[in-house]
Amino acid sequence: MQIQNTILSIIIPCYNEQEVIDETMKRFESLCLTLSGFSIELIFVDDGSSDNTYKLLKSYSVDSAQVKLIRLSRNFGHQIAVTAGIEYASGDAIVLIDADLQDPPELIPKMIEKWQEGYDVVFCQRKKRNGESKFKVATAKVFYRILSYLSDVDIPIDTGDFRLMDRKVVDVLKKMPENDRFIRGMVAWVGFKQFALQYERKERFAGKSKYPFWKMVKFAVDGILSFSIKPLRLSTLFGFVSSLLAFIGMIYALIMWLVGSPVLGWTLMFIAIMFFGGVQLISLGIMGEYIGRSYVESKRRPLYAVREKHGL
Repeated sequence: MQIQNTILSIIIPCYNEQEVIDETMKRFESLCLTLSGFSIELIFVDDGSSDNTYKLLKSYSVDSAQVKLIRLSRNFGHQIAVTAGIEYASGDAIVLIDADLQDPPELIPKMIEKWQEGYDVVFCQRKKRNGESKFKVATAKVFYRILSYLSDVDIPIDTGDFRLMDRKVVDVLKKMPENDRFIRGMVAWVGFKQFALQYERKERFAGKSKYPFWKMVKFAVDGILSFSIKPLRLSTLFGFVSSLLAFIGMIYALIMWLVGSPVLGWTLMFIAIMFFGGVQLISLGIMGEYIGRSYVESKRRPLYAVREKHGL
């Protein structure tokens, strides 16, 4: 593949990353020098930051024609910020990478090599996660394996959004308007020829993670419910199992009554009521999640609102 006049778009979502922006920019400036054959645009998406992230990014966009800036009207979330960058990107190839430098920009030339070999998607697969707690690493492994089991699409395990995508893949993504977005799952759904590039994830250069525990839980739920109806089938299975147990309990109580030793006390009844009530509430909750998502989708609201743009 000829690289002359080839446009490479690098999308970098940011949320309260003032501590790391200067170092991030230095790393990307060095990267651009190594990719001299490409026309590169660095598209930073400020996802409603409340610190000086926007001011820093704006100053860089004034000084460099390569730096483009999208400022969203509020914090819409990481996946929506990535989506905004994708919709404004003009590249023949598009790279998604976070600003915190846990995913090394220096890996991008290897991703480009695989793209030039004919792969339409080059996603980076973590073989090691540095700087993260054992709890987070363990829960992440559990999540990816549960997602792999439940999903109707083969979503690679231990992967994030750090990836390179060909323009034809991005064009398909832009036709997918769902609100509860799970980019890595959407890219897996699209298909095409994909390659897993293994790497060692670094710890954050500075600042704190923008994904606390409950936000990670919501993200996990979005990933599972967006790509599978198996939870609904599991709730149906729970219903059959609980009905079977209730039937067995009824037969047992009837037999004991017939032989003259009726079941006494409230303990067994209390346990049965709590168990069946729990199963019903879980099943209703699962159905409610799907119904709620359908309701949100039916509104057809735009995914985000742009407050300012620079260089675009």
